[in-house]
Amino acid sequence: MRIFYFLLILSCFCSCQESKEEAMSRLVKEWKGKEVKFPTRSVFTIQGKDTVDFEFANADYKVITYIDSVGCASCKLQLPRWKALMAEVDSLTDTNIPFLFYFHPKDMKDLRYLTRRDNFIYPICFDKEDELNQLNHFPSEIALQTFLLDKDNRVVALGNPVLNPRIKDLYLEVIKGNSETTQKENVTSVSVNRMVVDFGNFPQSEKQSASFMLTNIGTGLFVIQDIITSCGCTKVEYSKEPVRPGETLEVKVIYEAEETGHFDKVVTVYCNAKNSPISLRVKGTALL
Repeated sequence: MRIFYFLLILSCFCSCQESKEEAMSRLVKEWKGKEVKFPTRSVFTIQGKDTVDFEFANADYKVITYIDSVGCASCKLQLPRWKALMAEVDSLTDTNIPFLFYFHPKDMKDLRYLTRRDNFIYPICFDKEDELNQLNHFPSEIALQTFLLDKDNRVVALGNPVLNPRIKDLYLEVIKGNSETTQKENVTSVSVNRMVVDFGNFPQSEKQSASFMLTNIGTGLFVIQDIITSCGCTKVEYSKEPVRPGETLEVKVIYEAEETGHFDKVVTVYCNAKNSPISLRVKGTALL
């Protein structure tokens, strides 16, 4: 049964680039059934202040996510999305599914601020010495630093469910005890007028926007499941209505520079297209 789960995961991550396919395939084989080891003592706190007694050893399933200190913390954390996912899991099952958050912080103050800003009142382990990663040597890709573990702490599925709706569906199916999805997804074909927009040089105070046109060139309805941005400074606007064959959907990307300098942001469109997920990019240089 686990083989089936991992084949599903592999199909979620594969892209048209063969090298990426091969890399994902290798990681799936490497982590299949692998035991995740925990530090001897993990201290969990609420917003970095109050220590809590967090027991998860006897849970049938547990979700563990590791966040390193590289890059934008807010973009990686996606705390509001995690809150929504945990609420959904609680509503779908009578079994308690622990969510284990291990953060290796570069700036403790920044992480405490983010948890307070997003009213995130769930237990978090601020792993200052990066012990969890040193024990397990997680993949460097953020999309592969989240795992669904069984009672023996062995990997049943991997992938970040708040960044990929297909991984989320897979996690939910496993947790609910279903060996296969109950509904076959209708797939169509989609063309995009452009994949990258370069804003060039512009004053930091000026908001930038670009439109990407996604045309349904298949025979079924085109449905966007979710759009994930790589940073809070990038927002999207689009219609959530299904797109009929021959019609076009506009995805408007809005960028507001929080600081000066060059940027290259990715907007990932998860949909029922054969080439999903579709990665759109905006880049440029914000000047004083």
